[in-house]
Amino acid sequence: MTIMSRRHALAGAASLAALPAALPLLATGTSPAVAQAGAGQQVPGLYRYLVGSAELTAVNDGMRTFPLPDGFVRNASRDEINAALDLAFLPKDTLSIPFNPLLINNGGKLTLIDTGNGPQSGNAPVGRLQANLAWAGVKPADIETVVISHFHGDHINGLRAADGGLAFPNAEILVPEAEWAFWMDEGEMSRAPEGQKAAFQNVRRVFKDIDSKVNRYGWDKEIAPGLTTVDASGHTPGHTAFIFASGNDRLFIQSDTTNTPILFAPNPDWQVQYDMDGAKAAQTRRRIYDMVAAERLQLTGYHYPFPATGFIRKEGDGYAVVPALWRPVL
Repeated sequence: MTIMSRRHALAGAASLAALPAALPLLATGTSPAVAQAGAGQQVPGLYRYLVGSAELTAVNDGMRTFPLPDGFVRNASRDEINAALDLAFLPKDTLSIPFNPLLINNGGKLTLIDTGNGPQSGNAPVGRLQANLAWAGVKPADIETVVISHFHGDHINGLRAADGGLAFPNAEILVPEAEWAFWMDEGEMSRAPEGQKAAFQNVRRVFKDIDSKVNRYGWDKEIAPGLTTVDASGHTPGHTAFIFASGNDRLFIQSDTTNTPILFAPNPDWQVQYDMDGAKAAQTRRRIYDMVAAERLQLTGYHYPFPATGFIRKEGDGYAVVPALWRPVL
């Protein structure tokens, strides 16, 4: 009889645990080590954490990197922006913006907040939401509720699948009533600057023929179990943040209260070019960050570096972002 040592047993268990991931590679005759070395891709962009008894998952949709455009911050110079990038150990004259929808599993009911950039062609750096949901074991039909924070394309385009159908066929879609009223108004579209008209057209493309699945919500309302809406207008007329509560725990879901946090947390009065009402967006940012800092709330930000969760503290005339501790087990 062969007696297996504890060391051999542990090694065997580790090998078995790794086997499902390796099977597709072995089937092609490629060793996992060789395939991983030449893959050029990250592992799935998923990070789970608990808020009370609910399981939340940051589901990365990718990241865009592009040259710093003129006017990205309306009220700061290129030199000031580059100084902030340098302070954060990031390259000058370059911006990288991540996209992080949030999946809430509350008692087995799945709610998705925002839907990413939507289907992309080729090896695009964004549009990875569906693939990462699949890695998480979540089928599109499993999601019962989709909550939209505002109508910019990187938040709504993922409502549509590559064939134009609904990406989440069984989901109720919840949208801010103030956002719907603005973007669906023909008068607002006719008065919009030329550069903004494409956004109006995109809203109509995404929401075409699905009125029966769309319900509109107001602010200061609980729209799903534990999920309460917060007025965060300024970035867009109906831009909405959320507080999720479970048991004694709370998470502030800030949506686009800041764009790139390493720029706009320490400089809260800066106005990103995407802010439709820059002065109001800055007021909202200070109001929200003062509250989050004072109450020591954990926060998640749509454009925060993955896994997109941490805390805010006051620092000088602005704020500092403090990452949350990464936990390998729930």
